[in-house]
Amino acid sequence: MTVKLDAKMPTGALAQKWDKHRFEMKLVNPANKRKYSIIIVGSGLAGGAAAATLSELGYDVKCFCFQDSPRRAHSIAAQGGINAAKNYQNDGDSIYRLFYDTIKGGDFRAREGNVYRLAQLSVNIIDQCVAQGVPFAREYGGLLANRSFGGAQVSRTFYARGQTGQQLLLGAYQALERQVARGGVKMFPRTEMLDLVVIDGRARGIITRDLVTGAIESHVADAVVLGTGGYGNVFFLSTNAQGTNATAIWRAYKRGAAFANPCFTQIHPTCIPVSGEYQSKLTLMSESLRNDGRVWVPIKAGDKRAAADIPETDRDYFLERKYPSFGNLAPRDIASRNAKEVCDEGRGVGESGLGVYLDFSDAIKRLGADVIRERYGNLFEMYQRITDENPYQVPMRIYPAVHYTMGGLWVDYNLMSNVDGLHVIGEANFSDHGAYRLGASALMQGLADGYFILPNTLGHYLASNKLDKVDDSHPAFREARTAVDERTNRFLSINGKRTVASFHRELGKVVWDYCGMSRNEAGLRLALEKIPQLRAEFWRDVNVPGSAAELNQALERAGRVADFMELAELMCIDALHRTESCGGHFREESQTPEGEALRDDANFTYAAAWEFAGEGKAPVLNREPLLFENVKLSQRSYK
Repeated sequence: MTVKLDAKMPTGALAQKWDKHRFEMKLVNPANKRKYSIIIVGSGLAGGAAAATLSELGYDVKCFCFQDSPRRAHSIAAQGGINAAKNYQNDGDSIYRLFYDTIKGGDFRAREGNVYRLAQLSVNIIDQCVAQGVPFAREYGGLLANRSFGGAQVSRTFYARGQTGQQLLLGAYQALERQVARGGVKMFPRTEMLDLVVIDGRARGIITRDLVTGAIESHVADAVVLGTGGYGNVFFLSTNAQGTNATAIWRAYKRGAAFANPCFTQIHPTCIPVSGEYQSKLTLMSESLRNDGRVWVPIKAGDKRAAADIPETDRDYFLERKYPSFGNLAPRDIASRNAKEVCDEGRGVGESGLGVYLDFSDAIKRLGADVIRERYGNLFEMYQRITDENPYQVPMRIYPAVHYTMGGLWVDYNLMSNVDGLHVIGEANFSDHGAYRLGASALMQGLADGYFILPNTLGHYLASNKLDKVDDSHPAFREARTAVDERTNRFLSINGKRTVASFHRELGKVVWDYCGMSRNEAGLRLALEKIPQLRAEFWRDVNVPGSAAELNQALERAGRVADFMELAELMCIDALHRTESCGGHFREESQTPEGEALRDDANFTYAAAWEFAGEGKAPVLNREPLLFENVKLSQRSYK
């Protein structure tokens, strides 16, 4: 049975939709809020902000994270900044301009209403975070500073040096810990969600494993919120922390939640290049560096001279040459594809040839090393520790790497999936970025969802539905626990010869080669042959030592990689069906004469929401049409 995709988009003018909707939503009496229990999985910016805010409102909240502390959520890794339409620079910014830049950045594959609301709430986020003590950079006169990011011609990105995510997360963490101390939030660290429990079509709880003791536990609630981040680690090598995974959203998908646009993944152009087979992850160098760093390669293929020995006349500042309006701050997908293109031409730098220079010599001459150190000092230090090269003296070497995923569980305007009661926030949902995310918009979305949207819409769900009382003796909980136990025992009983990591690395290479920076029909069809074969070998020959009754990271990883095996196939199916190029989804068969992404608005102006049809069966495609009443669909150009 195909799912019903009702976006629940409010009527009325774009700028009034959210205020109108908030007024029309049902409210929960303050005295009744303590009667409702809410499960939040994930403690990053989205999950931590939601847990703190919902508890502040009076709800009974349980918050789960697989790290030893909410402070270790992957949001901490965000570097460059957070967008907000404050227009402190008086350079022409506005809520509408942020809305338009975000819609255009996503190549017109997101809902207008969702994106406008995000732009509206951006201004509230900054006020909230300043009140929490987040140490944003300030101008000499004391006003908050801004810098530029890709895809925008205004300065709207607020930042705390190169550790903005860490500082924002500490703000949310303080708010969360206040509620933990008050008794409104019960934290479950070192705990992983392994299944979703759905009763009578409604999400009513989760099954978890204590990662220290191995205990399998059931947790009941009136609503479930997933804020578990993205699935970029399906590629094995990515900028994500090794622990980030897709298990929570994939379990929800197999319990009936539609998975939207899984092929929409983001490649970040500003990462430290791969240096060897031993690597298990890649390191991001913030996009903010491209404010002052100039990207270039030698003009001639095979030029292996040191950067300092290559004169200006032999250098190609290819982003400045091809995109004069945006230059080095062209959006990430465009910068990534162009870096790949010059490396494919044999003009890449470094031993592997898979790298381009990010050069600060001009900025240091113009501004002085102290100014550059003040803006980016911790990033320069990180680069030097990893590469043993001093970027104050020689250019950085960068190359694109997997970073963010725009796909995720389908949600409506209220951030609820097609499974009643299952809300999905932050990177775990698909809602706001379309086919590509502009830099500094991830933190904006996570905090908008957690602080401002979900606390309103979740209350509306609870006030609008009569929820029967259930406990963990319900047959649905028993069935889910049994399924988790059987899956765990199966991993431990295979006793094969290959490690989990070896399978993950092989899977990642297939997905990177055929569903990475560019895709084509032949490659996707080949991937769809290789992935099922690899999955069959995994279940036949993986080796998971140890037991389930203890800390067992091999067991954790086996479960996550098994889910990646299935998700990778869905990503390739989605990429194969979408025979257009848009944003980060670049089908080689669909490009302009200049090599830019060529959309097919007549046939693909929709969100593709895939429905699980059962083991061994092809997923079912459901389409949510995207309507554009306020912006004109146009060829995306940054020239």
